Amino acid sequence: MLKAKSLLAALLFALALPAAAQSAALERIAASKSVRVCIWPDYFGISYRDPKTRQLSGIDIDLAKALGRDLGVDVEFVDSAFARLIDDVTQERCEIAMFAIGITPQRQEKLRFTKPHLASDIYAITSKSNRRIRQWSDIDQPGVVVAVARGTLHEPVMKARLKAATLRVLDTPHAREREVEAGRADVFMTDFPFSLRMLRTTDWARLIKPEGSYHMTAYGWAMRPGDDRWHARVEDFLGRAKRSGELKAYAERHGLAPIVVLD
Repeated sequence: MLKAKSLLAALLFALALPAAAQSAALERIAASKSVRVCIWPDYFGISYRDPKTRQLSGIDIDLAKALGRDLGVDVEFVDSAFARLIDDVTQERCEIAMFAIGITPQRQEKLRFTKPHLASDIYAITSKSNRRIRQWSDIDQPGVVVAVARGTLHEPVMKARLKAATLRVLDTPHAREREVEAGRADVFMTDFPFSLRMLRTTDWARLIKPEGSYHMTAYGWAMRPGDDRWHARVEDFLGRAKRSGELKAYAERHGLAPIVVLD
């Protein structure tokens, strides 16, 4: 749904296209009449492709479609992943990455982020049959194997935080799941949205919550640095989505109300 302000913004965008010479992204979007959005299609509640129907769903899918409507163009979804996020964005495979990307210092050196729209702590997934891990304090202990996916924010955080446990860095999120399910790792580290997926779609996963706050991370969308006009255009859209209640409604639709950032 396009509100009056969104219609006005889309009209102003169209009128301003000839003056967008300093924005490579806006020029390409105007010429192609489409915006390319990088997503990670395994991110439940965020940018998830159903393996049976092949349909995409999630808060950032809804918001990407809303951004396309706001710009008056089509949306082209481009499959990406955290491990290749920086390359995909900086090599211009997409104009924007919209899959709840943790805003970390390492990523900020290479990418430009929007203001946050979500924020999550770190959670752990173990198996129901694992008797070693009963609570958060059981994780960082000798003999415990902790799995993380390469390229995710959990990799540098756990490298810095773990003192006694063994960290195993796997190439894909699926690999970390298999290691825990098979008993070769005790837990894998994830966030609020992905933990929902594990609990809803498997019969073996068990959630371990931190005792208090462990490592809160703000999530936003990422763009190639240097294009101020494109960044400002996206920030304007996000700000209006927050003020109108659109962001809140999408968060509630996908069970993410506990982690939505509305200010």
